[in-house]
This record gives sequence, C-alpha cells and structure tokens, in this order.
Amino acid sequence: MKKTTAIIFGLSALLWSAACTDDPEGPTGDDSVSGTEPVLAEEYYAGGELGTAFNTTSVAYEQPTPVVDADAMMTERFLDGEALFEHPYHTGTTGVRRGLGPLYIRTSCLHCHPGYGHGQRISGTFDTNQVGNGYLLVISDEDDNYLTSLTGMPQTQAVEPFKAPIDESRIRIDWPEYTDEWGNRFPDGESYSLIYPVVTIPEEAYYVPLIGVKGEVPYANVRVRLESTIGIYGTGLLDAIDDDDLKAEYARQEEAGVELNPAIFRGGDWVKTYNNTGHPLRFTYALSRGPLQDAAGANAMWNITNVTRSDRRYHYMTTTYAEVASKDPDVQADFYRLFPEWNRTGDVERDIYDYLMNQELPVEMSDDDYVDFMVWHRGLAVPAARNLDDPEVQRGKELFTQMGCVSCHRPTWTTGDDVCTDPNGFFTDGDNRLPRYPHQKIWPYSDLVQHRLHMVNDIRTGWCRTTPLWGRGLSRKCTGADDRLHDCRARTVIEAIMWHGAPESDARWTVERFRELSKQDRDAVVKFIESI
Repeated sequence: MKKTTAIIFGLSALLWSAACTDDPEGPTGDDSVSGTEPVLAEEYYAGGELGTAFNTTSVAYEQPTPVVDADAMMTERFLDGEALFEHPYHTGTTGVRRGLGPLYIRTSCLHCHPGYGHGQRISGTFDTNQVGNGYLLVISDEDDNYLTSLTGMPQTQAVEPFKAPIDESRIRIDWPEYTDEWGNRFPDGESYSLIYPVVTIPEEAYYVPLIGVKGEVPYANVRVRLESTIGIYGTGLLDAIDDDDLKAEYARQEEAGVELNPAIFRGGDWVKTYNNTGHPLRFTYALSRGPLQDAAGANAMWNITNVTRSDRRYHYMTTTYAEVASKDPDVQADFYRLFPEWNRTGDVERDIYDYLMNQELPVEMSDDDYVDFMVWHRGLAVPAARNLDDPEVQRGKELFTQMGCVSCHRPTWTTGDDVCTDPNGFFTDGDNRLPRYPHQKIWPYSDLVQHRLHMVNDIRTGWCRTTPLWGRGLSRKCTGADDRLHDCRARTVIEAIMWHGAPESDARWTVERFRELSKQDRDAVVKFIESI
C-alpha cells in the first residue's frame, strides 16, 4: 500500500503545515477576501472535517477520510475495496477478481481512473489496455439517442470465442485545432490554443447492426463522441447532500431565470428522478445516476468488467449482440469447448443465446467484496485546499466570484443527515457498514446542475453537469496530466475557461469578463482554481 495517513481534523495548524508542503505557513484563520466572504481557514477543509485529507503527494486522491481512519474495521474494508479497484479482473472461475467477460470495457477500474483522478487525453488509436485512457465511447443516432444494439457504454473487448461489438483497433481519435471568435487571443496579445476530439469508427468495425429507438440507423447518421472519467474522490460527500437542498438549488436557479434542462426540472419540481424513486439525479455528466449506492461506481463495478454479483446476476448485454453472436459460426465452433460447464442441449445457437441473456448466472463477486468496494468508494477523502493565504490566490478568488463563475461552480454546500439511501436495495438506509458524513460544510465548487456550453463537437444532448473543481490542482501530480472538461479537450485551466465562451454558452458572460482581465489577474484566477 502506498498510503500516507491523513492528518485528523483536530490537529493544530502547526501540524497541518508539516503535512501540506504546498502551503508551509498553514491557514491563519483570519484571512478574508472582501470583508463579506467567509474566512478562508474553513475552506482548507474542502471535504469538511469528516471528509478532508491533508496530503499533497502523488497519492492525494487515494486517501481515506477521517471517518474511515477512526474505525479499524472500516479501514480494513477500505483497503480490501481499494485492491478491488486497482487490480485487473481475469477470465478464470476462481479467485477474488474472477469473471471477466464475455464482453467488457476494461479489465480494471484503475485503467480508466489514473491516480484515482480524471482520465487522460488520448490521441491516435483507441487502446483500452492503456492505463490512463478513461474514455468511454458515446454512440448515438442523429437525435442523440443511444443505439440500442450497443450497450450505453459500448464494449470493445471480448473473451473467446466471442467477438467485440466494436473492433477498437479500427477506432481513431484526432485533435484538430479550433479558432474562436477572438482568434484565440486576449486583448493584451497573449494567445492560447484550443483543440477538440474527432472520433472515427469505420462501418466495418461494427460487429452488430446499427439499430436505434426508431429502427435501423444509417451509418452516415451515427454520431460518435467521447466522455472521459472524472475524479472519484469525495463522491460520498456529494451523496451526503440532502435531496431537498439539491432541489432548492434547482428552484433558485429557475426563479433567477436560468435555463435548466427541461427533461430534469421544470415548474419548481422534478420532471425526472432516478428510476422514478424520487431521488434527484446527481452523478455523471449526463445526470444518469442518483444515490451513490446505485450510481456510477456501483454500476461500473459490474458493467465495465461484466462481473456478476448477487443483485446483478446477468451480463451487461444487448439482445442484438446475443442474436448476432449466437448465429456466428466461429462462436458456435468453440462455445462448448470454452464453456464446458454450460447447460448443453445440442442446439448451440440457442445455448449461446441463453448463456448471454441469462438472468440467473452464478455470482462472481461476493457480497462482502462488494461491501468492501463501496466502503472504499464512499470513504475516499477530498484533498485539502492549498495556499489560500497567498494574496494572489485571494485575489483570484475575488475575481472568480466577481466574474460570476460561482453561478455554476457553487463554492459550498452543507451535507444533510446522510442516510446512505440505496434504490437498489442492497444497503439499508443508515447502513453502519458505510462511512457517513452528516452536517459537513464542504467546498466542491459545483452546483451539481446541468448547463450548456455549446462547444464544437459537444457532449451528447449538449447538457453537462457542472464538474466539481475541488482537488483538480493536484491532477498533474496524481495522474500525470492536467486534462479537463468532459472529453479532455482542455489541456490547461485557461483552455477550459475559454471553451466556456461560445456565443450561446450559458457561461459566455463570465468569459467576456475574464478576457478583459490583465494577465496578472488571469494568472491569479488560474492559481486560485488550482488551489481549491
């Protein structure tokens, strides 16, 4: 294990300064930006007193929260869950990480989340065996509906004798230059560069027919885009935000005239909740998931590897794929040899289809292992903010607020009772096996609401949840890259800001203000963003 013990929140500023080399002086407790802002000292605890780790090394994203540190049993589960996240799964029938396939997206979670952070920008070939490639393909029709013949997160790997739905060796990612209306130049003459991804998948690379909600989709109408993984630290704290408080944020923005995604919220109430459970959608760029206990990590632990567990005894699979594979002579020739324990009727086509679509497959991940994984997932701390006493950082915070960035990147929330709701029913409300973070003031710098930036080759539907900014300044140290935004198109903070500046963008007015700043002030804003 490469863990550095987090400094418990009750330690003095002197001990804090010994652990946090980016800010040797530590928080003074009496600095404020304008006299109306809260003192900066509390903002060092980005994840609140129960969720912050004071560590600025290359493993800053991997630290347990003080809640986990204070409980020996929870610490043991956290470390076991960490191993499940870090190590590859295999195709064998024995061992802890067994059950990979028959189709899969990655062999391990760490492949997509280098250093537990944001995925890295990849160019050229699409190689899912490359650690750091956190890209998921987003394939849709001309109306942005997912193709039904492919899984929502399309698979590009297969276990023999099966064939991948898409031949990833044929996928190519190119990065053309983009010039904005200002010629990629600030008024004072400083220039910047903008690039964006173009993904090409030739028609012959698809193993399955291209079928959408309206039937067959002509190849010319297929849209392919990328979404990269984001940092997974602090997700337990975001889950602890009360549902009613999240609803109040939507209502506040609607009353202020902010255009919200009408498929999510309208007229002061939810239009859509997670699986109609009443729980608001808060995770993923597309807001496809609700409570963390049935959200991205819980889902990915199953569908990225196709490892079954007691609450999901079936494959991440489409009926279209099962039909195509069951009729494939190559698959038929080797199925009985490679799957000798499967119920053999002699009708190989029917046996293959039944295996792929079976809803009561043997359990490969034990319940204890899944609990360990979720203790780890919920137990990841947020790195403490850094250098907040620096006058340049304070100036950057003041400008960040004045420009209106806080309209979407809401600085702080206070968590609720944190009952650990699980719509899937695996965990009970208030489950004492999971770390909990009630009534914590946290600083994620996100409103958790979707907005639109209208970028070239934009995200599917155009609506994207505001990504939390906490801890991102440590990205290069922890992951080896500074790449930002949903598809890693921004290589620097400046590029990320300027991608907010399209004429129709919800953030256009803030970018206009940013452009008018002096270079010194622009640098201060960047330094602040990298400190929180």
